[in-house]
Amino acid sequence: MAIAVIMPRQGQSVETCIITKWFRKKGETVKTGDILFSYETDKAAFDMESPADGTLLEILHDEGAQVPVLSTVAFIGEPGETPGSSGEQSPAETIGTETAGAETVRTETPETYEKSAAGALEPAIAESFTGRHVRISPRAKRLAERNNLDYSLISGSGPNGRIMCSDIQNALSAKAPVSVTAPAETPPLSPPVASPAAKPVSPEEYSDQPLSNVRKLIAKAMYSSLRDSAQLTHHMSADARNILLARRKIKEGLKSGTEVHDITINDIICWCVIKAIALHPAINAHFMGDSIRLFNRVHLGNAVDTPRGLMVPAIRNADQMDLPRLSEALKAAAEACRKGNINPELIQSTSASFTVSNLGNYGVEMFTPVINLPQCAILGVCTIINRPADLGNNTFGFVPYIGLSLTYDHRAIDGGPATLFLREIKEQIEQFNY
Repeated sequence: MAIAVIMPRQGQSVETCIITKWFRKKGETVKTGDILFSYETDKAAFDMESPADGTLLEILHDEGAQVPVLSTVAFIGEPGETPGSSGEQSPAETIGTETAGAETVRTETPETYEKSAAGALEPAIAESFTGRHVRISPRAKRLAERNNLDYSLISGSGPNGRIMCSDIQNALSAKAPVSVTAPAETPPLSPPVASPAAKPVSPEEYSDQPLSNVRKLIAKAMYSSLRDSAQLTHHMSADARNILLARRKIKEGLKSGTEVHDITINDIICWCVIKAIALHPAINAHFMGDSIRLFNRVHLGNAVDTPRGLMVPAIRNADQMDLPRLSEALKAAAEACRKGNINPELIQSTSASFTVSNLGNYGVEMFTPVINLPQCAILGVCTIINRPADLGNNTFGFVPYIGLSLTYDHRAIDGGPATLFLREIKEQIEQFNY
């Protein structure tokens, strides 16, 4: 009997994966553990190993295809054997187990699983309130029905227009509820009268680039953050002479062999932020709508620029680390993001309790970071600029200052406590001693 190769689920929030490369062709002989194909989620990349020995009988999805998790991707069996089914299948039509490495595949048919599980499997094409057939994932259909939402009016973001759970969640979080009745038709607008001097834009003058999966998620997250929260940003500068002196000592120690850890300016800033949070714990929180979730530990998010897009891995229990250990954890998380093998659970917005975004290396003097909801605040770190200052004894000179931009959710935090927290970060930086 042919064995189905199932697209695994990498994290509870992942609904689709993109096949990036096939390493085997249809008809080739494979052995257990051979890499069949590579695939990626919105943030990380993985390899899929063969679950059995045999021949690759059928490949159901080509490179670049966006495949729902728990769907059949290929079949492995004896040469000449006919696969159990072909074409695209929904997650409900194949049953698989989920692991992070090599995946174990169960080959029950929907009928046999239905008998053993004592429950009917839901079809990929469901009937909406209006009776119209709609492509929707089983989990999304259940969520819509629980909230009495007519999913026939929702445009799906999944393969072939399939409505995914994230589409239902976006509809539920929208300001205006989705109506179960069709909207009234409006008369067509008259086409605008073109100016006599206007010329049509030639297709050679532009190119339309489709959004990547990561770009779509970032766009949704940024829009939702600004739409659903009351964000305000305070700016302040800190005397950077002490942290620059510490960085110079560290670099000299690395050259002479007396220093082992290459601690950066960003590592020091993160360390100072953690110290400030200990004195202002109300900032280390998630706004839950009707409540505020205060964290006993600091799970520090650090924004990382990668070829796939912006990622914010969380350093769990960062407040229990000394500075060298924190520096190693920050570097390891950033490297994992750039390689694409970061744990998907660590880059969820709920994994961090506070985030730091550093654009100082790019020369940015001031910016307004966007909160990674449901977190209550985010610190933007800017470049270091020399400014005139009083050095004492009526002597003036230029002093390096580092810019700090704190964006906070005014629903959860008032301006006074936010300012005190930002001033505490400034003092921690100015008093830093290595």
